[in-house]
Amino acid sequence: MSRHIMVLLHPQREESAVAAVSVWKALLDDGIIPVVLDEEVLDFAARSSHADVQRDLLSRCEVIGPAELAIWKTRCELVIVLGGDGTILRAAERFHGSGVPLMGVNLGHVGFLAESEREDLAEAVHRASQRDYLVEERLALDVTVWHEGEAIYNAWALNEATIEKTSKARMIDVVLGVDARPVSSFGCDGVILATPTGSTAYAFSAGGPIVWPEVEALLLIPISAHALFTEPLVVNPDSRLGVEISPGNPDFAAVLWCDGRRALELPAGARIEAKRSRSPIKLARLHKGPFTDRLVAKFRLPVSGWRGPIEEA
Repeated sequence: MSRHIMVLLHPQREESAVAAVSVWKALLDDGIIPVVLDEEVLDFAARSSHADVQRDLLSRCEVIGPAELAIWKTRCELVIVLGGDGTILRAAERFHGSGVPLMGVNLGHVGFLAESEREDLAEAVHRASQRDYLVEERLALDVTVWHEGEAIYNAWALNEATIEKTSKARMIDVVLGVDARPVSSFGCDGVILATPTGSTAYAFSAGGPIVWPEVEALLLIPISAHALFTEPLVVNPDSRLGVEISPGNPDFAAVLWCDGRRALELPAGARIEAKRSRSPIKLARLHKGPFTDRLVAKFRLPVSGWRGPIEEA
């Protein structure tokens, strides 16, 4: 029975497309059929200086359209994602609920979600072919927007759901709640509802705590709040976070963003709820090293002077 691995990339980045070619070739050499989206690769193949080579490789790949993605989700054993965190978040959006693990190769900047760097691409593909990787589950969010007693929008996020004022508004007035109980109210620029995975993303920029991925929790971080009590909250992973927007502000203008990709203009008086998703994301891991080392490496933190623990006799 044929094996299939999907390869997703950033279609506008030349380095991502070049890396994809080497991945296709390596997988085919190992007897695995790469699955690629036509919208990501055909434009690159047409304008490439090695178009004949690309066309030959693509003829041996399974090239599918977006409508066929739902079928191929169940046929692929793994997704190799070539790009930065934004590309990996796009892959997570497409594959959440499928149970297929994602293996990210960082071709961007920080790349917190990626498992390998570009110089380790060949090793990553080889280990994918050998099924030599661990699978780690990451908590995600199910998000619902309520208005006048009706659910008007449902979404999903791996990193965070963010309620933000637009440029038209001076601030937004919100009431925060946890598990259907009110916590505080204030005017602010926005509120971030995040996962531990998202704690190193937008939540970190807003002053939230960094939470180790294996810690199951939900985070609530106000953005530029005008109040005495505006500290970030870290709550039980099975809690339900709520943000209610004042219905009485005539200058209200706010938007909900999920992972910085999917947006909804919020009506005044809306209630946004976030809870632990039934569909976590699976990440393929090549290294068993502690998250501490990843944190130090990605943020280039100074650690000189550390002597380590004293070993007991």
